[in-house]
Amino acid sequence: MGEATDTFYGVIRRQGITRRSFHKFCSLTAASFGLGPLAASTIANALETKPRVPVIWLHGLECTCCSESFIRSAHPLIKDALLSMISLDYDDTIMAAAGYQAEAILEETRARYKGKYVLAVEGNPPLNEAGMFCIDGGKPFVEKLRSMAEESMAIIAWGTCASWGCVQAAKPNPTGATPIDQVITNKPIIKVPGCPPIAEVMTGLVTFITTFGKLPELDRQGRPKMFYSERIHDKCYRRSHFDAGQFVEEWDDECARKGYCLYKMGCKGPTTYNACSAVRWNGGVSFPIQSGHGCLSCSEDGFWDKGSFYDRLTTIRQFGIEKNADQIGMAAAGAVGLTVAAHAAVTAVKRLTDKAHRAAHKSKPN
Repeated sequence: MGEATDTFYGVIRRQGITRRSFHKFCSLTAASFGLGPLAASTIANALETKPRVPVIWLHGLECTCCSESFIRSAHPLIKDALLSMISLDYDDTIMAAAGYQAEAILEETRARYKGKYVLAVEGNPPLNEAGMFCIDGGKPFVEKLRSMAEESMAIIAWGTCASWGCVQAAKPNPTGATPIDQVITNKPIIKVPGCPPIAEVMTGLVTFITTFGKLPELDRQGRPKMFYSERIHDKCYRRSHFDAGQFVEEWDDECARKGYCLYKMGCKGPTTYNACSAVRWNGGVSFPIQSGHGCLSCSEDGFWDKGSFYDRLTTIRQFGIEKNADQIGMAAAGAVGLTVAAHAAVTAVKRLTDKAHRAAHKSKPN
């Protein structure tokens, strides 16, 4: 187990990283948070003086997709996040220790950094049958969660499983799978929903906590505003087609080939808060809508129980509250037609008026 009292700067200097590279990292970090250039010096000072944050990462009912996403972060690289920025003292999925040795490390961290460690939770606890649907270290996971949460500084709920319940909590939910915030009610909880969350959203949150020594500003649902304050719809590159009433009607039709809006094919972008259309995936390469498939709304509460992934949202309105997606194209075309007709009518009236004036002028006696 590494020394959490080391600073980020001290660790990277021992690894041969130059001070120039360190300041470049601080500048890029400030930019990724949407901060001004002066914030880079603040970040540098924090990383030079503040000790690394101890982190304990637990796994409940889940598929490990959050961990799979996390290790693919491009900025910062996952090796920097794990080996330099934080002190990841326990994660039974990637740690070498197992069994009694792993559990001993867990208890040591809990005692050594009482009230100072961050508890990261991937997955959720099942409550039915006294929690027997998920056994971890010989005991129900819900007991382990409550025990480790008791001495933590804060809790990060990774992914939709921990944040909302996800597929495990979908109806009829025989295991009683339950979101973290319904089990732990006396600790600050940061929800990072998504199935999985974007890698850079996860490492960005870790970077923020490490840099500033505090939790980021959260929305009313407990999500970091820096990543969940806007809808995917707001920055989608197909938004102009939505506004113009240009929609894909069938998969692989001519409109699909032209990159028109996928709203009619079930895209949930207009009601989904996430950074997919801004940060994108795989190092900023793409995101589902760019690949030709609509948003599933995997970061929103209860998305498994809200109908088919291809059911259309029927309450989205635009161009006036009485218009819907089926009427937009017709309304837009009608508006153009009315504009042309109005212009023609005005032109005709003007010509008739001018003609009448000329006739009246000629008929006047000299």
